[in-house]
Amino acid sequence: MDRLVKAFQNSVRAFSRLIRTEAAFQQEIMLLVAALPIGWFLAETWSGYALLIGSILFLVTVEVLNTGIEAACDAVSREFNIDIQLAKDCGSLAVLISIVIVLGVWGFAIAERLLGLSI
Repeated sequence: MDRLVKAFQNSVRAFSRLIRTEAAFQQEIMLLVAALPIGWFLAETWSGYALLIGSILFLVTVEVLNTGIEAACDAVSREFNIDIQLAKDCGSLAVLISIVIVLGVWGFAIAERLLGLSI
């Protein structure tokens, strides 16, 4: 049980720091807050709602991991290194891919709900 408490404390510390210092994380949390009621309107089923919100939670998760990669790379060296650049670029690409996933999931939901299209 002690491990769970410490893990929770570490998570709260990370969330607190990210919400104060990382603009992308702040924007994604605002997107999540806005998506909760909008997704409720758009989704036709509970599983559809879970998919809408889950896609944004996936984006937030990838952003957190990307920030962790960047912090680890910066802790190793702030000087230019081709391998560190690749690690950071890969983290950025992962965020971009997750954004495309969010846009696709939400785009399908909007098409189904507002345009009456069944995809």
